[in-house]
Amino acid sequence: MTQVKQITFAARPSGLPDASIFRIEEVALPDAKEGELRLRGLFYSVDPYMRGRMNDAKSYVPPFQVGQALEGGVVAEVISSRATGFEPGDVVLGPYLPWRTEMTVPATAVQKIDASIAPPSYYLGVLGMTGLTAYIGLMDIGKPKPGETVVVSGAAGAVGSVVGQIAKHLGCRAVGIAGSDEKGKLLTETFGFDAAINYNEPGLDDRLSTACPNGVDIYFDNVGGEVSDAVMKQLNFFARVPLCGQISMYNATKPPTGPRWQGLMVTRSILMQGFIIRNYAARFREGIEFLAPLVKAGKIKSEETVAEGFEKLPEALLGLFSGKNKGKMIVKA
Repeated sequence: MTQVKQITFAARPSGLPDASIFRIEEVALPDAKEGELRLRGLFYSVDPYMRGRMNDAKSYVPPFQVGQALEGGVVAEVISSRATGFEPGDVVLGPYLPWRTEMTVPATAVQKIDASIAPPSYYLGVLGMTGLTAYIGLMDIGKPKPGETVVVSGAAGAVGSVVGQIAKHLGCRAVGIAGSDEKGKLLTETFGFDAAINYNEPGLDDRLSTACPNGVDIYFDNVGGEVSDAVMKQLNFFARVPLCGQISMYNATKPPTGPRWQGLMVTRSILMQGFIIRNYAARFREGIEFLAPLVKAGKIKSEETVAEGFEKLPEALLGLFSGKNKGKMIVKA
C-alpha cells in the first residue's frame, strides 16, 4: 500500500465553519482491484453545497462523515487501470471523489473528458455541474424569451456567471448582483451583462428599479436573504424564480425571519421552484451539447479562481462564504 495525503472531516461546525473542522493526514491507499482505477488528482472543485453536507441532517446527498475524507468533484489522471476502456494517462471526471492526492475508485465512478474542447478544469465549472445547473435552472424553470429581463444573484460566481451569459445568448437583458464593484466590472466587461449591482452599496431597491426599467421576468436566486427580498418586489406578472441556492443562510444557527412573499406570488401569478441538478442526470448530455460549442467558440466565457496546492482545499472552501471567488473556485494539485 502507498501512503497518500487526505483532507479529513474532523468535526461538524456550528454556524460559520473554520479551519478546525479539517485535518490533513496521511492514509494508506489500497491497490486497485478488478474493475477499479488508481487516479492522481489534478483539479478539485469546492462548492457551496458542501456546507450542507457538514450537517448531520437528511438531504438530497448524504452528510460527510466525521473522521472520513471529504469528497467532491475531481478531475484526475489515470495512473493504472484494471478496468476495460481506461488506460494510464486518460483524464477523467468524478462528481464525488475523495479529497486525496491519489485514490482508488471503481471505474463506474468516473467518465473520460475531452480536453480538446476546453481545459480539463472547465469540466468542474462551465462544462460540469455548475454549467449544467445554470442551463437546467434557466431553461427548465426560467423558460427565457427574447426581450425579457433576467436578474441573477451571486452573479459573479460559477453558476451565476453562466446564467447571465446564456440569457444574453438567448436575447434577454441580463442584470447581475454581486458583492463588489470589481465583480460588477467583471460581469459587464467580461461576461457581457447589461448591468451590475453591488449589493453592499446603499439603495438596492432604487438601483434595481433603474437597472430593470421593465421589471423582472426571471430571477435566478443563488443567494436568498435581503438581496432576494429586494428583487422580489420587482417581479412582473407571470415571473419565474429558479431557486438554486441560499448561500446567505447556509451558516445561520437559527431560521432567519423576513418578508413572506406568498401573497405577492398569488397576485402576480409567480412561479418559484427549487431544483437539484442531480435529479436531471438524463439531460446532462443535452446541456453539454448546448454549452460546449459556445464555450469552444468563446461565446460563453469561464472565470476561475485557482488555489495552488492540495493543502489549500480547506482554505478555498471557506473562502466561498466570504466571497473570495470570482467564477469557479478550484484547487490545482
